[in-house]
Amino acid sequence: MSLTELFKHKTVFSLEVFPPKKTSPTEAILPTLTRLQSLNPDFISVTLGAGGTDHCDGTVEIANLIQNKLNIPAVSHVPGLYQTKEQVLALLDRLDSINVKNILALRGDRIAGKQPAGDFTHANELVKFVKEQRPDFTVASACYPNCHTEAAGFVDDLAHLKEKVDAGADHLISQLFFDNQAFYDFKEKTEIAGINVPIEAGIMPCTNKNQIERITQISGVPIPKKFAAIMDRYQDSKEAMLDAGIAFAVDQIIDLVSQGVDGIHLYTMNNSKIAKRIWDETESVFAASDLSKQKANS
Repeated sequence: MSLTELFKHKTVFSLEVFPPKKTSPTEAILPTLTRLQSLNPDFISVTLGAGGTDHCDGTVEIANLIQNKLNIPAVSHVPGLYQTKEQVLALLDRLDSINVKNILALRGDRIAGKQPAGDFTHANELVKFVKEQRPDFTVASACYPNCHTEAAGFVDDLAHLKEKVDAGADHLISQLFFDNQAFYDFKEKTEIAGINVPIEAGIMPCTNKNQIERITQISGVPIPKKFAAIMDRYQDSKEAMLDAGIAFAVDQIIDLVSQGVDGIHLYTMNNSKIAKRIWDETESVFAASDLSKQKANS
């Protein structure tokens, strides 16, 4: 069953990991992956730096471990801004050779002082190219409940998102957000815009203040008053901030699943212990949701 078909039958639960530092062997992540395997994710995505092909070895190797050693569908990030068509095709060939046929097609972050390759200025161009060259691949793409930082506004952002879907994106994975209402408002806008593919909600458990401030500065995602109060209250207690950050993420997930979200994509930051605590608190909620879907489809 393709990942896209999976959304019709259950509330998808997926994870994201990133390759270890270049000074560490790829196998260093295997214990983390093995622990994440116990969460029974529907797929695990692997990031690839914005620079693209020059840094793809670790991503391909980890995708291979996930797909062929752990027998979990792997999704490889493919950023296009700094890659030529030939480089993308070479990467797709490498993925195909290890039976990884799921990718997350991204424009990729801009790198100061580096000139883009010129073949893929926007993600929709990459999506269209992959779908033309590898029609058997499942292609996910990104979306932004709080609006992309480079967009002129939601109308502009949704127009670009529609272009990605029209180009062939099979499903979408959202950027992290801390206010579920922002996601619900975004979903309503996508429906009005005629964007009718599954959308997974991206959730990142934030367990220390510096991490949260760094992430929000990069992503432009606002911090709601509820979470700001948590940071102010518990920032000097590592244990309390950890527990509060996990509880906040759990609360987000339970609310989203109860409202019929297509799926949850958990940004693990390679921390399997936090991911497991979240799964332990929400597994029954996913199970109940899946049972409801099965009854509705019967």
